[in-house]
Amino acid sequence: RAKEIKTKLGTLLQKPDSAIDFIIPYPEKPEKPPKAQKPSPEEALQWRDSLEKLLQNPYGLNSFRNFLRSEFSEENAEFWVACEDYKKTKSPVKMAEKAKKIYEEFIQTEAPKEVNIDHFTKAITMKNLVEPSPSSFDMAQKRIFALMEKDSLPRFVRSEFYQELIK
Repeated sequence: RAKEIKTKLGTLLQKPDSAIDFIIPYPEKPEKPPKAQKPSPEEALQWRDSLEKLLQNPYGLNSFRNFLRSEFSEENAEFWVACEDYKKTKSPVKMAEKAKKIYEEFIQTEAPKEVNIDHFTKAITMKNLVEPSPSSFDMAQKRIFALMEKDSLPRFVRSEFYQELIK
């Protein structure tokens, strides 16, 4: 056993034949999406009363996510966005892949970005994932939306992020 480990370590410690071994191929930089246009103060004022309008506006969503990041709770907005993207998926294969990714990233216990949903909602969501459909995450997404609407939106509206937008 010790000899086996020594052989493996020896292999790992060998110097590469050339610097080529160190080159990591990177794909060309993807084009950046166009910058979201800053809303008028009047448009931003509407976000106080409508989380839906805020999340549908690219600039609003970005501002809200930055605010949530400052509060260490951006997983809620990220989950909501992932669910919206998931619902638009047509291919059953891609849908199953995305469902698994969303589950592993946001739903499962100890997930890296676990969202705060109750046990019942988690159980229903897991049951829905046996046969993924566009509505598999609906209940969990509604719970997170309600949480953001009741908890995060009022704090966002009082924040400097938002106050700058309505000036």
